[in-house]
Amino acid sequence: MTLGQKLRERRESLGLTRIQVARACNVVESTVINWETDRHVPKLYPAQIKALCDLLKFSIEDLVV
Repeated sequence: MTLGQKLRERRESLGLTRIQVARACNVVESTVINWETDRHVPKLYPAQIKALCDLLKFSIEDLVV
C-alpha cells in the first residue's frame, strides 16, 4: 500500500474531507489530492507533520513508505 493510499484510506475511515486535512496542515486542497494520488510526497514542516499525524491518528513511522 502506498503512502497516498494510506492517507486516503485513513482520512475516509475517519470521515474527514480533504479540505479538513488541508486546513489542519496549512496547505491547499490540491496538495492533499496530490498526496493521495501519489503525485507528490508530503513535504511538511514539523508542526504540519504533527498536525497531520494527530488528525489522522498516525505515528511518524506510519508515514514512512
